[in-house]
Amino acid sequence: MAEKPKSVLLPFLAAAVFAGLGRMVLQKIKADRAARASNMAGPLDEKTRAWISEVVRTPRQ
Repeated sequence: MAEKPKSVLLPFLAAAVFAGLGRMVLQKIKADRAARASNMAGPLDEKTRAWISEVVRTPRQ
């Protein structure tokens, strides 16, 4: 009996999918580290807190 030829497409497709997912995970980790390092949402001083509270509480006309 002749053996069935094994398809090489499926392993290559699986490898491409896993490589893409791995790349996405690495990009997410890098972005999270960069956001944490930049400290954009840092602690606010009292003057800024008061200004935000006033803006939020003031009704628009």
